[in-house]
Amino acid sequence: MPDLLIELFSEEIPARMQTRAAEDLKKLVTDGLVENGLTYAGAAAFSTPRRLTLTLSGLLEASPATREERRGPKVDAPEKAIEGFLRGAGVTREQCEAREDKKGTFLYAVIEKPGRPAAEIVAEVLEAAIRNFPWPKSMRWGAGTLRWVRPLHRILCVLSSEAGDTVVPLEIDGIVAGRTTEGHRFMGNGAFEVTSFADYETKLKRSKVVLSAEERAETIWHDATNRAFAQGLEVVEDRGLLAEVAGLVEWPVVLMGKIDDQFLELPPEVLQTSMKEHQKFFSVRNPATGRIEGFVTVANVETPDDGETILAGNNKVLSARLSDAKFFWENDLRVAKSAGLEAWTERLGNVTFHNKLGSQRDRIERIAALARELAPMVGADAALAEQAARVAKADLSSEMVYEFPELQGLMGRYYAEAAGLPAEVAAACEEHYSPLGPSDEVPTAPVSVAVALADKLDTLTGFWAIDEKPTGSKDPYALRRAALGVIRLVLVNGLKLPLQAPGGPFEAPFSMYVKSMDMQGLEEKRADLLAFFHDRLKVYLKGEGVRHDVIDAVLAMPGNDDLAQVVRRATALGEVLGTEDGANLVQGFKRANNILTQAEEKDGVEYSFGADAKFAEVDEEKALFAALDAADARIKPALANEDFAEAMSAMAALRAPIDAFFEAVQVNAESPVVRRNRLNLLSRIRMSCLQVADLNRLEG
Repeated sequence: MPDLLIELFSEEIPARMQTRAAEDLKKLVTDGLVENGLTYAGAAAFSTPRRLTLTLSGLLEASPATREERRGPKVDAPEKAIEGFLRGAGVTREQCEAREDKKGTFLYAVIEKPGRPAAEIVAEVLEAAIRNFPWPKSMRWGAGTLRWVRPLHRILCVLSSEAGDTVVPLEIDGIVAGRTTEGHRFMGNGAFEVTSFADYETKLKRSKVVLSAEERAETIWHDATNRAFAQGLEVVEDRGLLAEVAGLVEWPVVLMGKIDDQFLELPPEVLQTSMKEHQKFFSVRNPATGRIEGFVTVANVETPDDGETILAGNNKVLSARLSDAKFFWENDLRVAKSAGLEAWTERLGNVTFHNKLGSQRDRIERIAALARELAPMVGADAALAEQAARVAKADLSSEMVYEFPELQGLMGRYYAEAAGLPAEVAAACEEHYSPLGPSDEVPTAPVSVAVALADKLDTLTGFWAIDEKPTGSKDPYALRRAALGVIRLVLVNGLKLPLQAPGGPFEAPFSMYVKSMDMQGLEEKRADLLAFFHDRLKVYLKGEGVRHDVIDAVLAMPGNDDLAQVVRRATALGEVLGTEDGANLVQGFKRANNILTQAEEKDGVEYSFGADAKFAEVDEEKALFAALDAADARIKPALANEDFAEAMSAMAALRAPIDAFFEAVQVNAESPVVRRNRLNLLSRIRMSCLQVADLNRLEG
């Protein structure tokens, strides 16, 4: 069985596209080969800045021959029907057979397709893959029609086996496939021929090209950390930057430089951001002081002076960049200390947040009012929460955040500290944006929590009020992220925060829009926003391993606007259902509910009260009365105290007496009095269980 080697050699491919492109090449080629009957044992894809490579092992030498029998219309069918069948099968009337069966005589076409050699199939599939490659952006060059991310120079396509190797015959826009490639642009040995993947990988390394992106990343990290360790420093880990830099070089050469002393007092985050965004440098930190004192850069070439010239050039560019950052920092500090953060907040009156929701300054006023309302609910000082909300977004007007938007919030903390504001206010400036994602850290300081909730709730209620809700996969204002942020803030901090309660999180922000809509419209929007929160909560809980039907069962209960209560109830129900008693109780409940529902429909009455133990005829029936009395005595106070584990435990204790009841008695007894009493007893089972969760929504 031969092996296949493909290399598409071009000008530099953007680093962000390389990994996806290698996987796309693998999928397009392997799917195409399999569709044509050509299977393989294994496949691997690689990428460097100048090449996409695919290797397949254990490829069939040819696709297998196939034979298919296809039944057509009857021999006396209309001529057009017969012609359509012949055309679809690709045969003539003479090539068909007439066969009789119980329903008549039918035409049968026998379609035989001979196998095709692997080279022929590979050529077709690879050409289709190249011509239809899903680049995010592509270009044309010269007089050809081919589009590629950058000009494509060579196509290497070789089938190799123990008997030897052959080039797959293929030509695309004047580029003829061959066995030739080349190594490093500057340090390579020129063009060379290869016979197999092993030969290819070995010769590439001799020509200063590391084919595997993972190997390049590992080399960079190993060399960088060793260089830093030798000087008593450490490299700041950044896996995203590591992957990007590994896509910028074919032969990584790690160099470490020192940051000029005049920049060492800049906040470490400013240094990191400036070096990462503009230079693709790794930051090097002094673990003793926490300061960023050096940088690591990765060159794509070895030099006689061990990179001194490269470092000198990088230092010049870096110094210019950091000089700008220092200028912004010093100017911003001057404003914060002299005029305070309110000067920046006033400028935000000229910045539109949304044409229907006013300016950023208007939004800050709403957030400040809401933060003050929420403060007592989260255990925060109302005055501090309002103060923090008024300055939390002030740094949006600063020069540093204008240059580096990703530093918003963080710079607000630095400037709040410089302005002499309380520590809680400074912390809220940084933390109120959090959490931004499912793995982001959640604020726990009360003032930060109040402002973070106010910020997200204002966004959600505002866009709901103007009907700018997410649709499908589109969410331009990140409203799903905001809702998940509220959910995580509530759950992590264990907050009792009913969203729909009078004076609760929805009332204050939505009340600002009452003038623009009638009360009915306002209530509809509040209900719709709560449903949106429920959808986000479902996604969150499913990620935590909670069954979807358990979530539905607790969301159907009163108080479902208290997110923390919903989660506690769902957790308790899930734990009970994981026990034998819990699972069997659900079956007993559903049996009781089904019998009761059928009887109510048949009789036209509701059996919801009047069950009396004096009409019980057997011990199991009497025991169920006693068990229900005992369960209700536990369930009601437990629910009042929101002790859902106790309530669920009391409900699960009904399993045995309910099972025993159904085994011992016939509900539809001959005596009308006994039958009615037993149906009312089933109603007690239903009411007792439905106090805890809507068990009707559980599967099974």
